[in-house]
Amino acid sequence: MIQKLRNVVLVDDNETTSFLNNRLLNRLEVAEHISTFTKAEQAYQQLWGKQGSTDPAPDLVFVDLKMPGMDGFEFLRLYSSLPAEVRQKTVMAVLTTSMHAADTARVANYEGVEYLAKPLTEEKMHKLLEKRFSRN
Repeated sequence: MIQKLRNVVLVDDNETTSFLNNRLLNRLEVAEHISTFTKAEQAYQQLWGKQGSTDPAPDLVFVDLKMPGMDGFEFLRLYSSLPAEVRQKTVMAVLTTSMHAADTARVANYEGVEYLAKPLTEEKMHKLLEKRFSRN
């Protein structure tokens, strides 16, 4: 049994990709709220940059690797430096076109980060939900 997620965040500089992923997530009814960001810096500040913020942590964050400005690797580096009790509230998933071995190896250095190849599909979403959000 998979509970409906409270908040899913999409971080991708490609607005078409974000639009399509947002539509898929809405159609699958996996989350009460979906936020999209085209800039990783803005997403990070909004999610974890405000000291004393009372906003609940997102359940799931999808981040692209290749973006102008702060890229996905920098986003992961900042995220991984957050306290463990903050990180355990959020599942981080890289969603990228890159299947380059160097990229997959770099992402593997970050514990618990999922690695998904674009495009996001219903099947990939169900597998991720089963793996990370299933209550047995």
